[in-house]
Amino acid sequence: MRRHMPVVICAILLVAAALLITVYLSAVSQADYNTGYEIGLEAYTYGLPLLVTNTTFETMTSINVSNGAFGPVNQFNNVRSLNNPDSTVVVAPSPTSLSSIAWLDLSKEPQVLHVPEVRDHFFVFSFIDPYTNNIANLGSVNQTPPGDYVIAGPGQYTVPIPAGTHRIDVDYNRIWIIGITQLKGSYDVANVTRIQDGYTLTPLSQYGTNYQQNNLTNPHATPRIYQIPGGLAFYDMLGQQIALFPPPGADQPELARFAEVGIGPGMEPSHNASLSKDTLRGLNDAVAAGPVQIKNDTMALYLESFDQHNGYLLGGFGQYGTNYPLRAVISQIGLGAVTSGQTMYAMSWADSGKNPLNGSTRYVLHMASAPPVNQTWSVTAYTLNGTMIPNPINRYEISDASQITYNADGSADLYLQSTSPSDPAQVNNWLPTAKGQGFEVMWRLDAPETAGIPGILNGTGWQPPAITAVP
Repeated sequence: MRRHMPVVICAILLVAAALLITVYLSAVSQADYNTGYEIGLEAYTYGLPLLVTNTTFETMTSINVSNGAFGPVNQFNNVRSLNNPDSTVVVAPSPTSLSSIAWLDLSKEPQVLHVPEVRDHFFVFSFIDPYTNNIANLGSVNQTPPGDYVIAGPGQYTVPIPAGTHRIDVDYNRIWIIGITQLKGSYDVANVTRIQDGYTLTPLSQYGTNYQQNNLTNPHATPRIYQIPGGLAFYDMLGQQIALFPPPGADQPELARFAEVGIGPGMEPSHNASLSKDTLRGLNDAVAAGPVQIKNDTMALYLESFDQHNGYLLGGFGQYGTNYPLRAVISQIGLGAVTSGQTMYAMSWADSGKNPLNGSTRYVLHMASAPPVNQTWSVTAYTLNGTMIPNPINRYEISDASQITYNADGSADLYLQSTSPSDPAQVNNWLPTAKGQGFEVMWRLDAPETAGIPGILNGTGWQPPAITAVP
């Protein structure tokens, strides 16, 4: 028996060692997975706006002739008719304006934007960079004079510009210009169309000539719809986009963290042999969990803003710095949002009791005073998918241009419900909803009074009226 004791002991030690190795490898496997998942989720939040912008660009420029907001780069593609429930180009389209969309490709040369004289209409050209930051604005708020504006990208800052023009330097070769021109009603479409015809883009090399867009022998007007890829392909595309559009210096700490799991400029985790299968599994699961994370972030931001702003998500959007969660949220609920000095937004999905809005319930909004704006204001109801709600009277908003019935003290009560109010005096103030369906309410304040902006943002000034359920 004693002769066999060393063998038994060795066997026991080998089994113990095997168990320890298994435990160790399991711990390493779990650690790799956790690291991939945690950093992957951060990279999803960081990169979502960049990929949303890119797929929007690819989709909108996938045709070679202008078709509403869609069309080739370096020209304005104008929406010529009122937005309606079938308008799905952007989330939450405005019912009180017409859009003029241009995607700039500055890789070859600068483009010259002509701003005509615009009278009696609010207008703005918002410059949006690939990360959804609103980097510049021309228009009513800025009191932009009519003229020609040379938009120069990287490497073009010293290019001479023609006398009498104005230079605008931008950090990227791709810029999204979202042009908005106030629409005062269906009767105003012809007037706005004439204004839009004055918005032009000309290559700098063709400035001063009778430049015309090329006539095509094979026009293609049906857009191809691009989607953000899932799985590891999400990070592969993110790497491509970061390489094309280098992030600002403030993002470098975040990029250094992403590099730990093979995410970064020109990197493709799906082809990175140095990453463990568990790290890749964590990354893959992070992409799957990403949409839920963004929804959770949206709800957290909404609840944080709820009490301060009468039940609305209201804040300074358009420039995000390193607030990546806010940037990602706005890319989903208000892509292309501009800074507060141009337009302020307030959004709500619940009544004053924090119950989800539903078209089977009647609501009243008591507006003690109109929003403090220099231009226009409106309140719109949208489906939870961000489209206008079909209704029998084709009313999609109430605005300063509406025939509102005011109370004796100058206040107004607005009614959100699926059926027309029984009291005829309330019909002018009725904003239809859809019975049995959830919905969203959005306020737009165009050109808010400068002195009033801080109070609106911090909750001490004018606030959108609470949405109160009617028993």
